[in-house]
Amino acid sequence: MKLNAREPTRRWSLFFAIALAILLSAACTPAPRIEIVAPDGHRRAAVKVEIADTPSARETGLMYRDRLSSDAGMIFVFKAPDQLSFWMKNTKIPLDMIFADGGGRVVGIVANAEPYSETPRGVGADSQYVLEVNGGFAASHHIEPGDRMVFIGFAPHARN
Repeated sequence: MKLNAREPTRRWSLFFAIALAILLSAACTPAPRIEIVAPDGHRRAAVKVEIADTPSARETGLMYRDRLSSDAGMIFVFKAPDQLSFWMKNTKIPLDMIFADGGGRVVGIVANAEPYSETPRGVGADSQYVLEVNGGFAASHHIEPGDRMVFIGFAPHARN
């Protein structure tokens, strides 16, 4: 049997082409984020998010953090809409809590929740998603009930 001298080079070229394709596809996958859109379609804000979709992640949330980037937040994802409430125990920074129903429509906002408070805060409407961002974020971006959350780079489903 005669070996082709170019065969090893072709194999390495194919290997590198596949590796490059995998790296590029990973780099092109958008990081999880949420855009908040007004009823008229105008984008009010975009936020990179960490996803709290398990009981453990939801329980810890943003506690113990010294700061949160101005374009970052955490999305709490629940299995089904319910009357949700949150507290600020062990949370060092003031937060806005943006509550949304199962379709992603904003149903209410808790603005500038007080750090370390153990008082439950909610909006009195069924919610399935709660986006926590820096205090004052909702006001500065003119976010209000009726706006809609658009989930980008992830499917918002609770794992537990």
